[in-house]
Amino acid sequence: MAYRLNIARRNAILNFSEEFCQSRCQLIESESFAKVLEKYIRNVRRRDTTIYEYLHNIQEDDVDLLDDLRGIFKLLLVMSYEEVCTIQPNMKSYFKEVNMFIALIEDIYLFWRRLQRYAIVFNETKRSGYQNVQFADAQTEFEELVLEVYRSIESSLGKKDKVLRQITAGVNAGLTVTHMRPFLPYEYRNLDEIPFIESVVIHPPFIAYSKRNKRDGVFPETKKNPIEDKKFDEDSWFCYPAKVGDLLCFVYFNVKFMAQGVTLCNLFDLADEEEYRNRKPDLIYVYGYEDGKDNQAFYQDEANDMIVALLSAKDEFDYFGYMKKMILTLHNVKKINQNELPIHGAMVKMTLHNGETKNIVVMGDSGAGKSETIEQIKMYGEAYITDLKTIYDDMGVLSLNSKGKVRTSGTEIGAFVRLDDLDAGYSFKELDRSVFMNPDKVNARIVIPITDYKDVVEKHPVDIFLYANNYEEGGDALHFFDDEEEALEVFRSGYRMAKGTTTENGLVGSYFANPFGPVQRKEQTEPILQDYFKRMFKQGVKVGQLRTRLGIKGYEHNGPKEAAIAIIKYLTGEEDLKELPQED
Repeated sequence: MAYRLNIARRNAILNFSEEFCQSRCQLIESESFAKVLEKYIRNVRRRDTTIYEYLHNIQEDDVDLLDDLRGIFKLLLVMSYEEVCTIQPNMKSYFKEVNMFIALIEDIYLFWRRLQRYAIVFNETKRSGYQNVQFADAQTEFEELVLEVYRSIESSLGKKDKVLRQITAGVNAGLTVTHMRPFLPYEYRNLDEIPFIESVVIHPPFIAYSKRNKRDGVFPETKKNPIEDKKFDEDSWFCYPAKVGDLLCFVYFNVKFMAQGVTLCNLFDLADEEEYRNRKPDLIYVYGYEDGKDNQAFYQDEANDMIVALLSAKDEFDYFGYMKKMILTLHNVKKINQNELPIHGAMVKMTLHNGETKNIVVMGDSGAGKSETIEQIKMYGEAYITDLKTIYDDMGVLSLNSKGKVRTSGTEIGAFVRLDDLDAGYSFKELDRSVFMNPDKVNARIVIPITDYKDVVEKHPVDIFLYANNYEEGGDALHFFDDEEEALEVFRSGYRMAKGTTTENGLVGSYFANPFGPVQRKEQTEPILQDYFKRMFKQGVKVGQLRTRLGIKGYEHNGPKEAAIAIIKYLTGEEDLKELPQED
């Protein structure tokens, strides 16, 4: 990675290994600053703004304009604009309207802050740019430097700020990366030079915007390896080695989709180098390949015992759901091959005040009310629950222990949650660690870490296994099945009232409520599904359905609340629930 600054698709990637400014003058004189200023001039020229018209009347040539502005900014670091006019009379015309020049400074600053900004440093190099400064400290220093330059220039123009806002003016996130030759089969040698991410530093609030805010359809399976023979420029790609449950997935993402790649750190545990240096991955995903096509398929590489996938670089796929759900599809297909059953749902471990522990799995497709009900359990069960731990929030798996007992584990350390649902009471601890996605749009999301990896991959027994029914108004909120076939029919149908989390609307169904593997491998999944349900009924697991009514108008809040109360009553045997007194 030889560049100092790369701006691609509204992402600004600063290579601190090549260039790290430590003074105001260095920043103004830097190649990176010149590139940002050049992009800004192109942007205002394209939009034909009032500021560009003002500048163009002074200097018609954009290259000369760039040189003029850099010279003026450097002088404004140490003197007032009146003094600049005195020593540089040829620059007087720029200050003909001082308020317009102040507006220019504000506009450049806003242009910079609207970019998604990332710092990169290679751990094997400590060249002239990065020097010996610790990476996290370097990001803090860079932020202070940007603010100092901005405020110094405005002060020299006579603008005095009485209120200072310490916003994120440097980078939104930083990555330490390394060039490491991965342990890949020969067919994937084209990926060898792509650097691996070793650590991530996020500066909250991290707010990302994508071209889309919904995912569409299911990922098809192809009979041809989509990665083999593709060409990759190492300067345009990073690899995030993700631990997806107990599987290892190499996620290669295009720098044009940095937000989607960096957000992975809040959802999947980042593998340590010793966990992948001499290990072939179970899964490979290439996200954002520029082939001008609509590829979004996965492939089972039987010869190398891997599941791999590729997604093209298109605006239609610029949404984190395409990152997350393809990874989970690869995981689920691999698990089906191992005779395990992928579960699209949430699982909580609940400890009651009497010391009894219950593990509850609530299964259902997107928008079924799984997470909302769990949050209501936290609120209304406080008087009866000592501890409630979310083990997984979206995707898990059923497996068997050495004695044939059904066990469950998860895939992710985080949750990909609708902000709309947070307004209804759904929340997690430490929201300041969240990544916000399209917060001003429908289906706005946050990605937040909620569970330790060791708890995610532990094999937990299952006490209660429920289907989240968000579409039926009548019937009990909690109902258990006596008949295995009746239960299978409900779970297999996978019905839900779509809530707008995808492009679907109305009452829709998908096989086993899981379009991420079981739908594509229905014939292979069906005998596994029947076997696990037979075992759960035989082993005394309570199998039922939970009517969250989340998809029915007017029940958006009361539906999950009533479902939660029904679970608490069943577990405690209490008919009249008491609430803890509120703190003063």
